[in-house]
Amino acid sequence: MAKPSVLRLIYLPAMLALSLSVAACNKTTVSNEAPPEAGDVAVARIDGETIWTSDVRAEAIAQGQIGPGEPLDVTSDLFSRTLEEVIDQRLLAKAAMAKGLEKSTTAQRRLRAAHDRILGDMLVETSIDRDIDDKAVKDHYDEQVKLSKQSEEIRTRLILLRTKAEADAALKQLQGGALFEAMAMEKSIDQGTRFNGGDMGYFTTDIMPQAYKGVLATAKTGDTVGPVQVDGGWALLRVEDRRPEQLPTLEEERPIIMRYLIYNQVAGMLNSLRKKAKVELLVKPSQTGSGQEPDSAPASMEADDASADSASASSAVPVKKAGQKT
Repeated sequence: MAKPSVLRLIYLPAMLALSLSVAACNKTTVSNEAPPEAGDVAVARIDGETIWTSDVRAEAIAQGQIGPGEPLDVTSDLFSRTLEEVIDQRLLAKAAMAKGLEKSTTAQRRLRAAHDRILGDMLVETSIDRDIDDKAVKDHYDEQVKLSKQSEEIRTRLILLRTKAEADAALKQLQGGALFEAMAMEKSIDQGTRFNGGDMGYFTTDIMPQAYKGVLATAKTGDTVGPVQVDGGWALLRVEDRRPEQLPTLEEERPIIMRYLIYNQVAGMLNSLRKKAKVELLVKPSQTGSGQEPDSAPASMEADDASADSASASSAVPVKKAGQKT
């Protein structure tokens, strides 16, 4: 499966403007072209104009389908889809040029924007990406592990019933030897876990709903506890397992860390360029949304507790942390 581009903040599809710029540079048909890049292969021609594997790969990167350093198999469905999109863009560009649209002021401004974006992307590729090595990624991961608040994970099963009387009766049956899984499938009104024998999977103790904390805090593996009142009814819980929290692995976090480190380097480069240039803002800048880090900056090892206590107990399954294994 293709990973999201780690340069998504920087790589934006130029789409028609990019196609126009390519077409504008190739007004005459060229035959017997040399491959623009080493190992390039011609994959299509439009009125004699060649489309190369590098053209398709560049479009896939621009769309965020693959990362700058990732290969793109010419036999893959992604390659085929992207090739068709490149062909469509070239055809649209040719049709636009036939109408003289590339000569308009609007087209020229968009072409200039595409030109600037491409050069900016190339600067990032040559100056930033090569500086992010495995050691930098691992060092950042290790730092995040040290800073993370590792909690305990509990795996439980749930039987949710409408009334306390029903829950008390079910508890007596369990104490009499009834199977928890079978009773969950037969009696529980929680549709999210009922058909899995009440299995809620693993969740961490620091994000469990408040109603569970009193009964699960000291419960041992194999204990059945409750009933406790929750939103939607009364819950019986059985502890299946307790273990230290399983943090995301380095490989799971690598794409997020790569994006974060690249973002920081790009921010540093832009800051340096701004200091050297004379930039004059002719409008008052907005006070919101500036200087924020990308949403995927690697804070995924730390829990967002805000929604835990308000989780609906009609589904009664605690919210899991980002990247948490089950």
